[in-house]
Amino acid sequence: MERFGLVGLPNAGKSSLYNALTGSNALAAPYPFATKDPNIGMAKVLDPRLDALAEMSKTQKTVYATVEVVDIGGLVEGASKGEGLGNKFLANIREVDAIVFVLRAFADDDIPGPSDPLEHLRVLEIELALADLESVETKINRMQKAARMDKSLEEELGALTRAQENLAEGRPLYRATLSKDDLTLLAPHFLLTTRRVLAVVNVAENDLARIPEFEELVRKELAPPGSASASQVEVLGMSVQLEAEAAQLDAKDRKEMLEALGLGEGALPRMVRSAYHLLGLRTFFTTGEKETRAWTFHAGSKAPECAGKIHSDLQRGFIRADVIMWDELLRIGSWNKAKDLGKIRVEGKDYEVVDGDTLEIRHNT
Repeated sequence: MERFGLVGLPNAGKSSLYNALTGSNALAAPYPFATKDPNIGMAKVLDPRLDALAEMSKTQKTVYATVEVVDIGGLVEGASKGEGLGNKFLANIREVDAIVFVLRAFADDDIPGPSDPLEHLRVLEIELALADLESVETKINRMQKAARMDKSLEEELGALTRAQENLAEGRPLYRATLSKDDLTLLAPHFLLTTRRVLAVVNVAENDLARIPEFEELVRKELAPPGSASASQVEVLGMSVQLEAEAAQLDAKDRKEMLEALGLGEGALPRMVRSAYHLLGLRTFFTTGEKETRAWTFHAGSKAPECAGKIHSDLQRGFIRADVIMWDELLRIGSWNKAKDLGKIRVEGKDYEVVDGDTLEIRHNT
C-alpha cells in the first residue's frame, strides 16, 4: 500500500496531525524527539462522491479508500550528518512514496523552535538535499569507473551529474529543472528529493483568516510560478490543533464545529485527497444495496487491472466492464435506470479507467 510520511522540525505539529488523520493516540509532546520510532496508521480518504452513491443505492455498508500515514519525527539542522536522530529519520523517509512537510507558522512561548514556516522549509529542504548529495556522489564515483567499460551507463551518469549540481546548491530535485528523461534515469536510485511533496502550513487557532496568506508565502518559495516543481507540490494551510480537536468529535458535532468556524468539511479530508492524488492514486466505485465501495488504482490502469483490485479472479476471467461516470449515474438515480436508458458503456481490456468511474465487471468464473 502506498504511504506518505509526515516530515518536519520538532514541535511543528506532526504527531498531532498524525493522530487527527488516523484516530491514533501517538505521543504529541512539546519537546524534541518525542517521536523516535515512526508511527504508522491508516487514514480514510473521505469522498462525497462515495457518500452520494451510497445514499442513492440505500447501501448497507460504505467502504472508503485508505492510505498509509507515517509519522516520522523531527529533523534538525545537521540531520544529514547524523545530528539528533537524523540518520534514522532519513532512512524512514526513504520508505515513503510522498512527503508531507509540516511547517509551523505559529508562535508559542511554551513550545521551543522557530515560528517562520519558510525557516522550517529551508532546514528541511537543505537536509534532504545534502543527504541526496552524499548518496549521488557515492553513486557517481562508482559509476565513473564502470562507465569506462560500459558506454550504456553514460546517460545515467549524466543524469546523476546534473542532479549533483543542483543538490550541491541545496536545491531539492523536485525543484530542479531536470528533464523527464533525467528523472526516469534517477528513479531506481530512490532519492529523497525526487518524491512528490505536500506542504501543510500549521497556523494558530486565531490566524485562520491568514491561511491564504501563509499558503501563498510557502507556495512561492516551494514552487515559483512557471517552475518545473509547480505540478510536483501542493500547499495547504490549517490549524492542526483545531483539526485534531474536531477529529475527536462524532460526525454531527464535528460538522457543527467546523461550519461554525467557517472551515466547511475541514482541511483533513482535503489534505488526504491531495496526498492520495500526489501518489498517483485514483478511485473507481462499485455500488449496490449490500455495499458501496471506493477502490484505489494507479492512474493509467486498464480495466482488467482494476478488476483485480476487487478480486484476482475478476482479472483472470475478465470479459468486459460496464461503466458509467458517478455523477451521471447519480443524476439518473439507479444502475438499472441507467441501463434501460442505454447510458451504461461496455468497455474491453484496453479501456483505461478514469477517476470517478462506476464499474460492474463481467467475468468468467
